[in-house]
Amino acid sequence: MLKLAKCLLAFGAPSHRIESQLATASQILDARASFVHIPNIIIVTFGDEDMTSVETHFVKANGRIALTALQGVHIVYRKVLHDKMTVEEGTRRLASILSAPPIYSLLVRCFLAFVCGSTICVLAFGGSVIDMGISGVCAFVLQYLGLSTATKSATYANVYEISIAIIVSFVARALGTIPGRLFCYNAIASAGVVLILPGFTILISALELTSRNVLCGSVRMVYAIIYTLFLGFGLTIGSDLYLVLNKHARHNLDKTEAERYTIYHGTFHAQNGTSPVPGGAIFGFAQTNDPHIVNGCYREPSWPWWRKELPWWTLFFLVPTYSLCSSLSNLQRLRSWQLLVMVLFACCAFVANRLSNNYLPGKSDIISACGALVIGILGNVYSRVMRGTAFTAMVTGVLFLVPSGIGQGGGLLSSDETSSSQQYSAGLQLAIRIIEVAIGITVGLFVSQIFVYALGRRKNAAHFAF
Repeated sequence: MLKLAKCLLAFGAPSHRIESQLATASQILDARASFVHIPNIIIVTFGDEDMTSVETHFVKANGRIALTALQGVHIVYRKVLHDKMTVEEGTRRLASILSAPPIYSLLVRCFLAFVCGSTICVLAFGGSVIDMGISGVCAFVLQYLGLSTATKSATYANVYEISIAIIVSFVARALGTIPGRLFCYNAIASAGVVLILPGFTILISALELTSRNVLCGSVRMVYAIIYTLFLGFGLTIGSDLYLVLNKHARHNLDKTEAERYTIYHGTFHAQNGTSPVPGGAIFGFAQTNDPHIVNGCYREPSWPWWRKELPWWTLFFLVPTYSLCSSLSNLQRLRSWQLLVMVLFACCAFVANRLSNNYLPGKSDIISACGALVIGILGNVYSRVMRGTAFTAMVTGVLFLVPSGIGQGGGLLSSDETSSSQQYSAGLQLAIRIIEVAIGITVGLFVSQIFVYALGRRKNAAHFAF
């Protein structure tokens, strides 16, 4: 039981299901144990509640999604509960899974982050080909610092996300202020930090609150909101820092913004032609809905193809590419049938997302709910019919819905305001957008379970899905 609790925490199992999975295993194995789950800790108590002496254990682990290891844990869990494997053999298997090193090296995982950052720049934030390269490099550096430096230094780990946001925003602003609008600041900055967005944390917290797990859900939700404020503030600091260091960049940025305004000087004249209105007047007209701005990026129709948004037919290979690299970056083994299922489910979720966006533009919560409903039905049917692991098959598609929903809601950055109150307001708006997307995904996942599990026999083991 202790090894199972350790594995579920360490490999990113759905936290709102952990207590039910452990309670089911304890009941079937007659372990007489009770469990309390709080973030990153499981309290396990062995013994009869009526007896005065009980044995209490604290299991602690910092969870990070590892799909292949988590699927192996679920296979061992299911075999032991169905008497297809002994408890001793299952314990040895879990110990070997815990002690196994990551299946990919540091450079491979950084390369996968490069591909993910490049493709999501186009898919969600309207970037061009040259924006793809810059955002991919930012994602590469982000992943390297997170897996190498942040794991070795506890001091740097505390400021890792803020430092990454400052660096990415600094680079994006430096490139975005080049005359001629060669690069898009919004696309590069949003895609560069998309790997550290707390979308999955907010999703898990919403699932926990829906499952009446108030303690874990509220703690994770508050943490994710504060984390998003730090992230948005770091992006603003990086942008302002470059504008302070380079005074010409501020001039170029103001000139670019001024192009959206038209100013006329003149006087009023009456139609019946007697005398003009005394005094002159200055009129300013602002173009609020510029047809050349796509997802926050300015795109002239006369520009060459490598400076414009990629055509729609590129989605046919960009979406599977992102889904494949996202699954591999979450430590899914390359040669496995489960990987094909993950990519297929993620592509179906993206198609549902894109179709619903055509009919309900701007409704990021409803759009995310439609995509989550599709992937939830596919994942639960796959678990029910094919006897697969629903959670690991659905993770890639669910993670895909988070940046897609944020991009449809306006991206990470909505403006270039510089006052402190507006900076915190922009960060709070970003947190609200992520919460809206997470709530939509939560509703879609729970409704999909109603469709699949409303009929049929009861499962002997605990449900291993979102």
